[in-house]
Amino acid sequence: MAEAPQGVWIKDPMAILADNADAGLVVRDGRIVELVPAGKAPETPIASIFDASRHVVIPGLVNTHHHMFQTLTRAHPEAINKSLWPWIKALYPIWAKGMSPEAFRLASQLAMTELMMSGCTCASDHQYLFTAGLEGAMDIQAEEATRLGLRMTLTRGALDLMAGDGEQAVAPRSVIQRTDTILADCERILARYHDTSDGAMLQVALAPNALFDVSFELLTETARLSQQWNCGLHTHLVETAAEAAFVRAEHGCDAVDFLEKCGWLNERVWLAHAVHFDASEIARLGQHGVGICHCPTSNMVLASGTCPTHDLEAAGCKVGLGVDGSASNDNSNLMESLRHALMLGRLTYGAEAITHKDVLRWGTQGSAQCLGRHDIGTIAPGKQADLAMFTLDELRFSGASDPLAALVLCGAHRADRVMIKGRWTVEDGFPVGIDIEQLRHAHGAAAKSFLESM
Repeated sequence: MAEAPQGVWIKDPMAILADNADAGLVVRDGRIVELVPAGKAPETPIASIFDASRHVVIPGLVNTHHHMFQTLTRAHPEAINKSLWPWIKALYPIWAKGMSPEAFRLASQLAMTELMMSGCTCASDHQYLFTAGLEGAMDIQAEEATRLGLRMTLTRGALDLMAGDGEQAVAPRSVIQRTDTILADCERILARYHDTSDGAMLQVALAPNALFDVSFELLTETARLSQQWNCGLHTHLVETAAEAAFVRAEHGCDAVDFLEKCGWLNERVWLAHAVHFDASEIARLGQHGVGICHCPTSNMVLASGTCPTHDLEAAGCKVGLGVDGSASNDNSNLMESLRHALMLGRLTYGAEAITHKDVLRWGTQGSAQCLGRHDIGTIAPGKQADLAMFTLDELRFSGASDPLAALVLCGAHRADRVMIKGRWTVEDGFPVGIDIEQLRHAHGAAAKSFLESM
């Protein structure tokens, strides 16, 4: 009989977000195989030891909503200091002229690298921009995620209504695709990339952009495909009060009723923002196990309102976190979003109601559940070895007594070590195999070229 492969002992962390693991954990073949209680040694045969005494260890963060292409238009002078509708009307003409596949690749690579450096091990990008020449956007993101070693839910967005097709539709013609073209590409990427196995590195979700710029046919057909392929469904919903009012005026019902009409009221669905639901809508979302992606940073930047996280979770919803677009955040740092979620939650519900453990849970287990994943998000035997490890060596942490609380309260923003599927992808604060100075230069040049070509 072949000898069992030996493990790596991540030993004696300063703190760890797991029970009965004060002496660390053992990783083997990409999985967590053992938690080691205080004062004990592993029972698993050990090949190597990583001294984690300087590190606070948490499950890898999971990002459930982003728009990576927007890294090319951060802090644009025509869009800053505006609420959502003026903001998006300022940027759509810029995005509509189209970006090259090379520029999109750099935008995605930079966003993924930023996320990973902040402690993120799994990401979903709501990619809805498919201008001429960018039809292969999902393939580009699959390639870049694979190259970086980042878990990814390829979230195929879509727009099939343009400005003039409805009261709220704002998308220019050049970003619109035919409904049949969208559905055909959804099936193509599902067949190529959707892996439902435990530990999958790539999965697929379908994501019509928002109720005001997609057709009823697209919503119902993506719901059918979701059931057929057992994949996630995602969209923006009631980010602003105007959107909630639009749904009532246009469809004669509230947003949750309309989701149900479209076949979108089930546990495979997760919604971005979810700011302006009333109490009855929250109760129905919870009854059906719908996931909610809270995007605290962009909601504050655009002054869209506050997601009722505490009420949604109490009702039975899965609550996760997202950085949202890099033109409304304007960064891709998920650890920073945890701190913002804490502060905004406390401002809404009180200092005692939302704790650092709540936002750590939202950014890990809650986000994983939104993406339909039960193999990541916690540190436990059998789970994938996806870990984020932070040091507390900076001045901002000096004097902190509770290391886990310090990550959130003192503002951790850069992981020292990241492990994905048992492989180190960040070491000493830098991504393995990525020249970040070269990436910054190439991305900056692409952004400048993109804006100058207008």
